[in-house]
Amino acid sequence: MTARVLVVDDEPDLEALVVQRFRRAIRDGDLEFLFAEDGVHALDLIGRNPDLDLVITDINMPRMDGLTLLARLQDREDRLSTIIVSAYGDMTNIRTAMNRGAFDFLTKPIDFGDFEATMHKTLRHVGDLRAARRRFAEAERAQAALARYFSPNLASELAAADGQAPLLRGARRELTVMFTDIAGFTGLVEQLDPEVLSRLLNDYFGHVTDIVFTHGGTVAKVMGDALHVLFGAPQDQPDHAERALRCALAIDVHCEALRARWAQEGVPLGRTRIGLHAGAALVGNFGHDRFFDYTAYGDTINVAARLEAANKALGTRICASAAVVDRAPGVAVRPIGNLMLRGRQEKLACFEPVPDDAAASDHRERYGRAFRQLEAGDTDAVSALASLVAASATDALAGFHLRRLLNGETGTTVVIP
Repeated sequence: MTARVLVVDDEPDLEALVVQRFRRAIRDGDLEFLFAEDGVHALDLIGRNPDLDLVITDINMPRMDGLTLLARLQDREDRLSTIIVSAYGDMTNIRTAMNRGAFDFLTKPIDFGDFEATMHKTLRHVGDLRAARRRFAEAERAQAALARYFSPNLASELAAADGQAPLLRGARRELTVMFTDIAGFTGLVEQLDPEVLSRLLNDYFGHVTDIVFTHGGTVAKVMGDALHVLFGAPQDQPDHAERALRCALAIDVHCEALRARWAQEGVPLGRTRIGLHAGAALVGNFGHDRFFDYTAYGDTINVAARLEAANKALGTRICASAAVVDRAPGVAVRPIGNLMLRGRQEKLACFEPVPDDAAASDHRERYGRAFRQLEAGDTDAVSALASLVAASATDALAGFHLRRLLNGETGTTVVIP
C-alpha cells in the first residue's frame, strides 16, 4: 500500500532533493509525495487528498506558517500526524510545535538519513493508530449487534472476544425458553397509522427487552410482535427457571400498564401472552461468518411456543410447564391442568405464575381447593369455581374451567386445539 506524504516548505530545491532521495520507493509505489509552498497551499491539497498519511512541514513560510498549519490540522477530525521542520537550535518553536500536537521534529539543514528514519517511524505510528481505530470500530459494531441479543455487560464481554467467545459456540444446554406474543396484533397493524405503529413497537420492545436483560435473559429472535428469549444461555444460570418466571411476571405487569396507557390514546393493544418451558436444547451462533444468529433448536423450543399459543384457549396470559415450575419453588403459581398440545402424545402439566402478595394469596388458595375438587371429580367444583369468578371477574382461568364443567367436561386434562 502506498504511503502518501505531503511536504510543506517554501524552499524551491527541496522537492527535487526529496524525489531524488526516494526515487526507488516512489517508482516501486511504496511512497508518493505531494508538495506545497506554504500552509494555505497545504490545506488546499489536503482538502483534495483526504487519504494523506503524513504531513512534514517547515515552520517559517509566507501566508501561513507551520505552527498555524499544525493548529489547523489538530482541529480536523482525522488529526493528520505531523513532523515539524525547524532551524537547528530553535527550541522555542520546536517545543511549541510538540505542545500543539506534532508527532516529531527535524532540524535544518536537513539530514536525509534522519528525514527517512523519522518519516518511516511516523508512518508506522500512523499504521498502528489506524489499525487500533479499525479494531475499536469493529468492536463497537460487534457490541451494537450483540446488544440486540444480550444484556449490556455480557454484550461488552462477548464483543471484546471478537465474536469468538467459547460461550457462543454450539452446545447442548439445559435452559428455560420463553415466547411472547401480542394478542390480536395482526388486526391492529391494519388499523394503525405507520408512525403510530412505529412508536408503539419501539415503546413495547424497548421496555420489554430491558426487563429481559435485567433478568439475565438472551433475546434469540424478534419476530414481528413476538419475542423468543433464552435463560441459561450463553452463560450458565443455575436459576434460569426462576429468572424466566420472574421475568414473565415483570413483563406481564409492565404490559398491562402499557395497554392501559395506549388505550388512553385510542389504541386497543392486546394482552401479551407468554409461554415457558425448560429442558435441553442446542444453542449457539449458527449464522456462520456472514451474520450473527444466536439461537436455539430442539423440542424444548417448540413446546414453549405451543404453550404461548395455549394461553389463547385458556384465557391466561402466562403458561409455564412443570419443567419450569419444579425448578423454581420460590415462585408462586397455580395449576392450569394437564395439557394435550397439538402434535404431542403426552400430557404436559402446566401452571400459571401469579403475584405473591397477601391479596392474591387468599384467592390462590381458594383456587387451589377448587382445582383439587376438579381433579377428584367432585361435583362441588362447579360452585367453588363459580364463587371464584364471582369474586374476581378477571380470573380467566377459573372461568375457563367453570365453562368446561358446565359443558359436560370433567377432570383436569385439557386438549388444546
